[in-house]
Formats: sequence, C-alpha cells, structure tokens
Amino acid sequence: MSQLLSWTALLPGAILLSSLIPGALIFLLKEESHILRSLLNMAGAIIKLILVAVLIWGVYLGGVFETRITIAPGLDLVLHADALSVLFVTLSTVLWLVTTIYAIGYLEHSPNRSRFFGFFSLCVSATVGIALAGNLLTFVIFYEILTLATYPLVAHRGTPDATRGAKIYLAYTMAGGVALLIGAVWLRSLTGPVDFVEGGVLSAMPASLHPQLIAIFLFLLVGLGVKAALFPLHGWLPQSMVAPAPVSSLLHAVAVVKAGAFGIVRVVYDVYGVEFASQLGLLTILGVMASFTIVYGSVMALTQDGLKKRLAYSTVSQVSYIALGASILGPIATIGGMVHLVHQGIMKITLFFCAGNYAETLGVHKVSQMDGVGRRMPWTTMAFTVGALGMIGIPPIAGFVSKWYLGLGAVDAGQYWVLVILAASTLLNAAYFLPILYKAWFRDPPDEWPKEHLFGGRFETMGALLWPPVITAALCLIAGLLASAPFSPLEWATLIARREYAP
Repeated sequence: MSQLLSWTALLPGAILLSSLIPGALIFLLKEESHILRSLLNMAGAIIKLILVAVLIWGVYLGGVFETRITIAPGLDLVLHADALSVLFVTLSTVLWLVTTIYAIGYLEHSPNRSRFFGFFSLCVSATVGIALAGNLLTFVIFYEILTLATYPLVAHRGTPDATRGAKIYLAYTMAGGVALLIGAVWLRSLTGPVDFVEGGVLSAMPASLHPQLIAIFLFLLVGLGVKAALFPLHGWLPQSMVAPAPVSSLLHAVAVVKAGAFGIVRVVYDVYGVEFASQLGLLTILGVMASFTIVYGSVMALTQDGLKKRLAYSTVSQVSYIALGASILGPIATIGGMVHLVHQGIMKITLFFCAGNYAETLGVHKVSQMDGVGRRMPWTTMAFTVGALGMIGIPPIAGFVSKWYLGLGAVDAGQYWVLVILAASTLLNAAYFLPILYKAWFRDPPDEWPKEHLFGGRFETMGALLWPPVITAALCLIAGLLASAPFSPLEWATLIARREYAP
C-alpha cells in the first residue's frame, strides 16, 4: 500500500520533469548536436505521453494523484490531478509531441536551435504545471514561468519586428500577472491557502465579504483574461505573430491562450464554484466579455490580409467560447466550453501548421497570395480545409460538437441571446474562412510563387512539416465522428461537468 501511495505521489511530478529535464539538457548542447537535440525532444515528449496515459486511467477510476512540496509554513507547491487537469494536460502533451516533430523540421537550418528548444521545453513544462496545479499559489508560479519562458520564443528571430512583438507580449502578460498576483494574495488573506476543489471553496464565506470577493474576481479575470485574449486585453496576440510558426502554434493551441482560458475555468468552477459565482453576478460579467470578444475577434479577422494575423484574430474569437461556456449556469454549457478547450486546440494548431507550410515552402504569407495553392500543396490545403470548416462549425468536424453543446446549454439555461452570438460568430467565421478556401482550390495558381523551395521526395514539402497538420486534421475529424466514444474529449468533458455539479 505504501508503494502505491508513493507511486501516486510521484506521478504528477514525473510528468512535469519529463519535459523539464530534457529542456535543461538541451540548453547545454552545441548547435551542431542536431541528432542528440532531436532525440532529447522526442524522448521527453513520448515519455510524457506514456505517463499521462497512466494518469488518465487512474483518474478515470477515481485515483488520487498528488505531489506536494512544502516551501514554507502554509505555502505548499501542489501538483494534483483531477478530471479537469487531465483534460488540459492531455491536450498539451499530445500537441507538444506533434509540435516537436513540426518544429524540428521547420527550424532545421535556423540558428540558435538549442536555445529555442530549451525554452520550448520550459514553456511546455510551465503549461503542464498550470494544468496540474492543485492550488492557486502553484498556478500563479507556473503562470509567471510561462510568461518568461515564452518571451524568448516570440523574439527568436531577433528582427526588429520580432523584438517589438515580444516586448508587447511581455508588457501585456506581466501586467496581467500583477493583477493575478494581487487577486491571489488578497483572496489568500481572506481564506488562507486556496486549493482547487470541484464545486468551489468560497460559498460558505459570509455575506459581508461578498463585495471583496467580487473585486478579487475582477483582478483574477484581468490577470487571466490577458493570456486568454479577452477584449480589451488581447492586443499582444496579433503582434506576436512575428514568431516562427511552431511558436504561433504553441501560443494559440497548447500554451498561452489556453492557460488563460483554463485559469478562468479553474477560478469559476474550483475556486468560487459556478453556482456561487452566479449568485454574485460574476457569470454575467464573464459572459458579456466573452460574447463581445467572440464577435469582435471575428470582425477583425475579416479585415486581415496576413494569414497568420487572420488566424490570430480567429483565436481571439474562438478561445472565448470556453469562457462563454463557463459563464452559462448548467452542465450542458459546461460540457460545450470544456470540450472546446480541446477542439479549438486541435483545429487551430492544424491551421497554424498549414500557414507555416505555405510560408516555408512557397513564401506565401498573405491571403491574397493563396490563389491555387491547393493544387501545389493539396495535402496541406486539405488539412487547412478541415480546420477551417471545423472552426465554422460544419459537422461532423469537432467544432460542430462544441457549438452544439453551447447552444443546447444556452437553451437549457434560458439564455437565448447566446444563440444570437453563436449564429453571428458562425456567419463571420464563414465570411473570413470560405474566401480562403475558394482562392486555394478554385483560383488559378500564379506563374511562380513568392519564394518556392523544392524539397526532395514524393510529397509537396518535407515530411516533418507535412505530417503534423495531416495528423491533427485527422484528429479534428475523429473527435467529431467519435464524440461519444470512451475517453473522447466530449466524454471527458461530460465527466468533468458531472463532478462539478455533483450535489
């Protein structure tokens, strides 16, 4: 029995170290150590995936996995696995493996690869720490580590635009971190250590403290809303698109924006409790911010000719579906928001991989340059098509499932105005994605591409760039077609909702 307890106490920490240790070793490697660097990257990603698979099974069976380190009296660093943390850590782990393959190919001839992959691993480690954080203190620590680890990735190219984009990113996220820290310290002064507990921990607080709890929520929302790109805290995201495509994929699908959205979900469900948050009127504030951001991001995406900037504003819009689901009281909407945490990730990483392929293979960076690109790069464009149609909400792709449950949840809660937001968003999604698909498939290609690289082999681009978006596009289809299968994102989101609303 003691061995079992020891094993369950070590597993969350081992998942964190499986990327942290390879990352530390990669920093020490010389630039020419290409094979060793790739082996360390892949070994860490595969080991993490195996450990997370064990964690999924254990949590599903009701096991308790917790690594606890006492920093000082009353200050514990806690890594704890529950159903919600497993959802996010699984997404991060699976997409890290795919992104690692992509990044190795994308940066094959780039300078400073050891520095890049070192910070890349540190960034994923921080994301895993956020996912597995068992209390607010641990969450804040890893949240700030994520900010610092991502900055060098955004600035990686070292150009004036990259440096400027990285500085804007750092200014926004550091300011958000200050707001988050104020809220966390203020809350701890009222309640003592704040553990994440399904159903929340604050509902028993006396009514005299409710005004302070509302103010604290606003500080936490600002701190988390920066990374989640809620309007008007989103300004860093389009500017960070100067980063290499693997970094953009990491920002939008795996790490930064997902950390903010995940944090909002944690605060609503596992700190305040969704019913108590509703009583305080906090869900209304969150719902208004999320709804405006959904429409605003889509409108801004319509105006962008830069492909990555169009995708960035799409992220501003799409990630807010997660916050919208959290703002609607009821388990059905919760399922919609939770499952979109995964579905948006696999769809958006597909789109950014494809954008990187167009840029790296053909020199295509703008929507206006995409005439006939589907004929030159059919596999990449097919993957892009699946991701784009999923974002619009076309069945049977994963995005349809998210929107369906959000709509059902809104009706169940009597909040019919949400249907208007979802309909407007769907129309706007179609308006900025369908013209891209039309140009790619039905327009004649130009006589020559801006900067074409003819890679050797049978396929349209090098394999390390081609197969990751094909794989993630397949996941988009599988997540939609097999939504009711055991251990699917939808089934896991249902498990989370059941536990959060348990009496």
